[in-house]
Amino acid sequence: MSGSCKAMANGTAVVVGDVSVQPMPAFRSSVLEEGARGGRLVSLFPMEGPDGTLLFAFVAQDAMGTVALFAGALGSERTYPALTAQWPQAQAFERDLWENGGITPEGHPWLKPLCFPSLRSGQTIPADYRYFAAEGEEVHEVAVGPVHAGIIEPGHFRFQCHGEEVLHLEIQLGFQHRGAEGLLRNAPAPRRLTTAESIAGDSVVAHTTAFALVEEALAGAPVPARAHALRAVALELERLANHAGDLGALAGDVGYLPAASFFGRLRGDFLNLTQGLCGNRFGRGLVIPGGVRFDADPGWIDGTLKALTVLRRDMEDTAGLLFGSASVQNRFEGTGILYKDTAELLGVVGPAARASGCGRDVRQDHPAGYYRFAQVPPQMLASGDVYARAMVRWLEIQQSLRFLEDNLPSLPSGFLRVEAGTRQPGRIAVALVEGWRGETVHAAATDASGDLAAYKVTDPSIHNWMGLAMAMRGGAISDFPLCNKSFNLSYAGHDR
Repeated sequence: MSGSCKAMANGTAVVVGDVSVQPMPAFRSSVLEEGARGGRLVSLFPMEGPDGTLLFAFVAQDAMGTVALFAGALGSERTYPALTAQWPQAQAFERDLWENGGITPEGHPWLKPLCFPSLRSGQTIPADYRYFAAEGEEVHEVAVGPVHAGIIEPGHFRFQCHGEEVLHLEIQLGFQHRGAEGLLRNAPAPRRLTTAESIAGDSVVAHTTAFALVEEALAGAPVPARAHALRAVALELERLANHAGDLGALAGDVGYLPAASFFGRLRGDFLNLTQGLCGNRFGRGLVIPGGVRFDADPGWIDGTLKALTVLRRDMEDTAGLLFGSASVQNRFEGTGILYKDTAELLGVVGPAARASGCGRDVRQDHPAGYYRFAQVPPQMLASGDVYARAMVRWLEIQQSLRFLEDNLPSLPSGFLRVEAGTRQPGRIAVALVEGWRGETVHAAATDASGDLAAYKVTDPSIHNWMGLAMAMRGGAISDFPLCNKSFNLSYAGHDR
């Protein structure tokens, strides 16, 4: 690890003044060198200070279980040489810097708003920017969205096709501009917690756990062991519900209605277990800075263990239907392949990464809270297709069931929460949580008064949307609904 960085553990804070601040050329070189050593860019954001604007980069070193923090001093011109040309996984972060931070990464090969079509006052799309277009005989363009049938959020998909074959898919997201990061930085405490719960409605526990870990790190609050354990229980229930729902949706996309119906019902059963724990099916109200609000009483634990016995049997039967159908496998196998080298290049996370042979999982690589004591090895396949992304979900369902069966009977005793306390001044913290969709990252920094000077959220979808675009290249446009569902990325998490 470079001497120009500060090594951190997941869920901790360091003194900002202890981080070596480099000129931008040296900052860029240091970050790229860390990436060349196997690092992954997990957060990149600016902070305004008394001496100008600092740019912070968090780079995860999974093999070492550490996160390297780099700081660079931006000049008054607010420009620097882009990372993306050498490190493609930086592309979304740098587009966000340009759009929302007024910072220009010069030489970025695809500089456009991350949350189209928002532009800051006085900002314009570069004159030489054009939408990607393929030219040639019989090449045509298909535009889908941003308004869709049903209730899903807006997103625009622009296909360049030759016949049925997709040459390129360009994805435009972020039509709502909800401003969650600004609320997390400036809103009153109750509003901030509600905002964290609302970043992605299907990942409430993941985002609120990351939010709480950051607040606790900035305040130096010691969270009780039982609270950490209950957060892990809720995270695994969230994973079970969403993975079951995804398998049902994949079955529906290929017209296999028995599995679609059964998995849909099972998803509801897992959501109901979460409701029994905290009163809300999606986990709202459970996680707070300092711990959790609700306890798992013996009756809920006994009832949940009995329910899991039935749910395991039903899940095995339904998965047997899905993966035992030759017609289903014919549609899954070889569809929407994301190769490992591409997934690594783009920094893809979660089940989509593990289905392409990338063995990253925060619970193993950067364990925090209860996961420091409970091993959860990554479930991996190598084929990178729809089949692999479906099978990884099924393997993780089995793993989460074992986790709950093994740990619910022996949860640590003790308090549920402590006072989170007051944030310490001049600190910077980062928290990584393995949500069901993948690595969920919150990072924040305080000023000399202890107020929040910066807050950054990285939903796993920020990394993975480009992976979907690459997986569609060379495939049939008719496979897009199935391929899209196999990634099942968040519009809301992308449009923070």
